[in-house]
Amino acid sequence: MKASTLSFRLAVLFVVAGMAMGIGMAASQDHSIMPAHAHLNLLGWVSLFLFGIYYERRPALDASRLAMVQVWLWSAGTVLLTIAVAAIHLGYTAADPVAALASLVVLAAMLLFGYMVFRLPSVSSEPTPHIAPAE
Repeated sequence: MKASTLSFRLAVLFVVAGMAMGIGMAASQDHSIMPAHAHLNLLGWVSLFLFGIYYERRPALDASRLAMVQVWLWSAGTVLLTIAVAAIHLGYTAADPVAALASLVVLAAMLLFGYMVFRLPSVSSEPTPHIAPAE
C-alpha cells in the first residue's frame, strides 16, 4: 500500500469518528469534548487528506517507507491526542502527560513531513501525469 492510499483511508475513518463525536455531543447537549472533536477533524481528516494529496503527486515518495512511517506516526499521535484532550475536558487531569506526549508525537511526524518537503522535493521515479486536451 502507498502512503497516499493509507492517508486517504485513515482520513475517512477519522472523519467518520469525528462526525460521530459531533452527533453524540449534539444529541446529549454536552459539548465538553468539543476541543477533542476539533483536534480529530483537523489532524485526522484535513491534515491526513492533505498529506495524501502531497504523496500522490510524488510517486517515488508515495512508495517510500519514510512516508508510511510519517502517516502511521501522525495517526497514532492523533488518536492519543484526541483521547487525551477529551479526557482532560471531561475532568481527568491525569491525561495531561498523555496529551503532552501525543503532541510531541504529532510534532515529530510533522517535522518528518517537513524534512520530506524541504529535503526531498525532486524525488520522483516517474513524472506526474498531466492532462492534455483531446484533439
